[in-house]
Amino acid sequence: MPITLEDFEAVRPHLLSVAHRMLGSTHDAQDAVQTAWLRAGAARPSPPIESPSAWLTTVTARVCLDELRARRRRNEAPLLAHAVPAAGLAADEAVLRAEDVSRALMVLMQQLTPPQRVAYVLHDLFSVPFDRIAHVLGGTVPSAKKHASRARQRLDGPQDASLQAGRPDQQVAEAFMAAARTGDTRRMLQLLAPDCVRDAEAALLPPGARTTVVGALDIAAETAHHRDRIQAACRIVVNGEPMYLIAPGGHPLATIGISTAEGKVTRILLRSARADDHFARTAPSPAPAYRRRDP
Repeated sequence: MPITLEDFEAVRPHLLSVAHRMLGSTHDAQDAVQTAWLRAGAARPSPPIESPSAWLTTVTARVCLDELRARRRRNEAPLLAHAVPAAGLAADEAVLRAEDVSRALMVLMQQLTPPQRVAYVLHDLFSVPFDRIAHVLGGTVPSAKKHASRARQRLDGPQDASLQAGRPDQQVAEAFMAAARTGDTRRMLQLLAPDCVRDAEAALLPPGARTTVVGALDIAAETAHHRDRIQAACRIVVNGEPMYLIAPGGHPLATIGISTAEGKVTRILLRSARADDHFARTAPSPAPAYRRRDP
């Protein structure tokens, strides 16, 4: 039976979720889903379609795979936050919050190959069976399984014991970030050393703002003022160092390095994210990073 508009509209939210995970952009996901609908309208499938949802998911995944491969041919680096229009950032951030998506994983998946990302998203995040994934990728079931396995290996990666979240200095940093996310200046003052220093690149600050701030009171007040940015931060390893990444909508904006001594935060370093930064997960990995969704 042909795909009807009612079939498409019923599964459209699911298709947008799949496409967003694959492409990392709400705008691109909408374009991919629209393209899938146009292809559905032109298709004359044989045998007749038994599951519109499964068929449309397959078509959408192929559209996304083509886009990911095109990006790779153009040698496009993942977009940093400053290169994404404000409306796009807001839309991507809304999806992350509404669907409880891990912004860290969205950043990490940008380092996968197109087949790895498609196989991982379809199988690990949306429970699509490997025979359908092989059909999307144009390969065999063992090959599809290998792409998903390699994606997991690249996302998990070997972890050094020095990056463990249970270390005392990491616990202090996490407690400070928890207070920063809510603007809890009282708790921040308990965790900041009296002579703590905050250094930041001028590009991350309002015009005329100080690149260096000294003193717990001033740092706590400034941090509370910018808690909306802190709410878009996640724990991650950047170029081998554990820190925090501000990534609105899953797009890297800035890194936050926190130094501690004797149970207090002594220095906070803010720098812009760069195209050549390498990201890896922190250990132990929070699980699950996504809620699985049935197609």
